[in-house]
Amino acid sequence: MLVDIINFLLPFIISMATSLIITPLVIKLAIKIGATDEPNKRKVHQKIMPRMGGLAIFIGVVAGYFAGGLYNEKITGIILGAILIMAVGILDDKYELSAKYKLAGQFLAAGAVVGSGLTIDIITIPFIDTFELGNWSYFVTFFWIVAITNAINLIDGLDGLSAGISSIVIGTIAFMAGLAGKPLILMLSLILLGSALGFLYHNFFPAKIFMGDTGALFLGYSIAILSLLGLYKSVTLFSFIIPIIILGVPVFDTTFAIIRRIANKKPISAPDKSHLHHRLLALGLSHRNTVLVIYAFGLLFSISAITLEASTMWGSILIVFGLLLITEIIAETIGLVHDRYKPVIKLYRKVTGKQ
Repeated sequence: MLVDIINFLLPFIISMATSLIITPLVIKLAIKIGATDEPNKRKVHQKIMPRMGGLAIFIGVVAGYFAGGLYNEKITGIILGAILIMAVGILDDKYELSAKYKLAGQFLAAGAVVGSGLTIDIITIPFIDTFELGNWSYFVTFFWIVAITNAINLIDGLDGLSAGISSIVIGTIAFMAGLAGKPLILMLSLILLGSALGFLYHNFFPAKIFMGDTGALFLGYSIAILSLLGLYKSVTLFSFIIPIIILGVPVFDTTFAIIRRIANKKPISAPDKSHLHHRLLALGLSHRNTVLVIYAFGLLFSISAITLEASTMWGSILIVFGLLLITEIIAETIGLVHDRYKPVIKLYRKVTGKQ
């Protein structure tokens, strides 16, 4: 038992220590090659910042990968996808690639994973039937990887926000993998968690470096793969929902960003300053407190996901409905779409007669 614990803890510690030590060197490298982030009206920071911090996270993961003996596992497709994602991230942090080139790189990475046979083939919908996805399995898996990869990237707006939320998500996956007796997912999760935490020490407010697309895309891709390994081949509808709940913060922010742009008649890809962290800052919260509030929001989703895993069918339905209602009320209260978007609050006032 003690040996097993050490076998899992050692790669975690090595990946964290490596990321912690290597990050200052990556800061110097980023400045030297010009991989820096310039302040502008859409960004919160006020000075030029080195980015490409994801390189330190990746190096930490590589160290943990060898320490954990994962080179014996047949995960060639996953590794190839990770290398492609890293290449896209580094190039973007240095040259600021257009969206189409970044998306092309993500498609290649997803293709490497799907081509290796890691797909979702069967889905069971309670009370209805079990469905074989057939050729649709490639599309569903492909979409899953690209969507989650981008969701993490979209919340990378404040010091320590993306790294911290990713750590909460990965830690939750590690906890659930441990309970479910899935050693490969547990080991991969602990290595990623250690590396993300080592980087977070340098990235939390006030940050010395940003993770950039190198980090956001790599962490997003890695989380997509971890959740996909848990869903491999055959899943039920609720087990499909659990990773979405774990990823509650980025999914929540991305969903309302799409609703906001449609409601305001703007292109879905158009950038703005109305994301979750922007709205909390506008309400008067400090930079640090805004990040901590969003961390708490992330923990709420994680606890809900763990509870959902152990719930009955009707308990699961109640949890999902409760989360949807809470997130909608939060979105309306802070004006995540626009100040006039308050359908649930208006309905409540109409029913109760309160103004």
